Amino acid sequence: MNKKILSFILAASMAAACSTAVSAGEQEGGIVVLYTNDIHCAVNEDEENQVLGYARIAGLKKQLEAEGNDVILADMGDAIQGDVIGTLSEGEYIIDIMDQVGYDLAVPGNHEFDYGMDQFLSLAEKASFPYLSCNFKDLTSGEPVFEPYEMMEADGKTIAFIGICTPKTITSSTPKYFQNEDGEFIYGFEQDEDGTALYECVQEAADSARNEGADYVIALSHLGIDASCTPWTSSEVIENTSGIDVFLDGHSHSVIEGETVKNKDGENVLLTSTGTKLSSVGELTIAEDGTFSSALISGGMEADPETEAYINDINTEFEGILNEVVAETDVALVVNDPATADQEEPVRLVRTCETNLGDLCADAYRAVTGADIGFCNGGGIRADIAAGDITYSDIISVQPFGNEICMVEATGQQILDALEMGVMDLPAESGSFQQVSGISFEIHTYLDSSVQLDADGMFQSVDGEYRVQNVKINGEDLDPEKTYTVASHNYMLKNGGDGFNMFQNCNMPLEDIMLDNQALIQYITEDLDGTVGEQYADPYGEDRIVIVEEEP
Repeated sequence: MNKKILSFILAASMAAACSTAVSAGEQEGGIVVLYTNDIHCAVNEDEENQVLGYARIAGLKKQLEAEGNDVILADMGDAIQGDVIGTLSEGEYIIDIMDQVGYDLAVPGNHEFDYGMDQFLSLAEKASFPYLSCNFKDLTSGEPVFEPYEMMEADGKTIAFIGICTPKTITSSTPKYFQNEDGEFIYGFEQDEDGTALYECVQEAADSARNEGADYVIALSHLGIDASCTPWTSSEVIENTSGIDVFLDGHSHSVIEGETVKNKDGENVLLTSTGTKLSSVGELTIAEDGTFSSALISGGMEADPETEAYINDINTEFEGILNEVVAETDVALVVNDPATADQEEPVRLVRTCETNLGDLCADAYRAVTGADIGFCNGGGIRADIAAGDITYSDIISVQPFGNEICMVEATGQQILDALEMGVMDLPAESGSFQQVSGISFEIHTYLDSSVQLDADGMFQSVDGEYRVQNVKINGEDLDPEKTYTVASHNYMLKNGGDGFNMFQNCNMPLEDIMLDNQALIQYITEDLDGTVGEQYADPYGEDRIVIVEEEP
């Protein structure tokens, strides 16, 4: 890799040095670090959704270089997952595009591991840029899997870029990817209860880089600032270390134009992050006097024609992959009631009662997480699958929203409340009706719903007799006081979608581990050996949900 330079002196007052920009091209003849984070497969420009796309990043890089700037481009993780183009190529298309754009450095985000350890390590080896991480360790040897930092030189100055991964990676990807065949963890991220292990690891890397001759040190971190990330937030790492001048951050999708955080020696450290989905690109500039400024650029850049053409070719290949056969089903899998198939507006069965496709989706959620229960809202299951070949396009049509699979620890009472809320509108259709796995129950529809919602439509309570009765979890009566694991997606478990707020304060052992459609593909191809068989033959399911219309 060509060696480059980034030289700067931390200004006494960083807040005054930080700025926001909406257009590019003002810097001439200086040193620029462009930075991205949490792109999540936002490959193409999309003006309506304010997505820049990779071609404009390449255009900005070339524009700044043409103006005489020395430009370094770095990514802070979660680039290869988040949309179908990542899922179906297992990240390969994204790495190819990043190579074309001209990335110099990257740090693994938690979602870089979503296609398995072997696949990510293969992608990292293929990439023309190095992945860095001081705390992604091979526990069998105790050594970092990647180099902890990269030194770059120019103009007689040296800078070290240190990679830092969030220790939450193991629980925000799939834990088995970090284990051996015996279920023992063979990879780790210096996770502990108080953050000390990570702080010491980062400090060791910073000290080593300084001792090696680094004039300045920049952290490329996938840590985030959310409270759920404590004690490993970027701010907490800054506060407990020294010797790092700038943190370019990712993970929490935060928009941080430029903030100052005191390190453990009381010195100012610049913290910045670009948000997500390429709504902007970060630009760290270094003036001749050694001062720097940061900005988030969202306009004023032209797409690079060469990169644009390359991405168009990728998109054409991708369209072909969508039509590839990946599995088969011996039975028709339904959203709509087969009895109304000839009607102008078929009944959307999945929103009122159990269906075999609903069972399949909920089973997939449960299988990829190992949870006691799987929930999948009927409104998130959108298309039938006919008997015969299953293409990638068929899978994406079933679950087109790209929600991410999570798992929470919830009480039996919380589970019962969620089921009750899901059936409150029956017999009318409702997108919040839950298709389930690992659980069975009756719905006594002769009872009026007594679910109480607040003014925003969020769950408050059940003030009368429950319509949901005789609930069994894996064959045993539900215990309202017992804690169970529940798998669903971030829309329901984290974001309170459809008003399901009863899970939002629950412990979440697994968070955003993969897309819902990716889970469905994995379940069919791996757990079912590529064929949906007779266990899903009945379009009305397996009597996991029984509707009782009259009082016994």
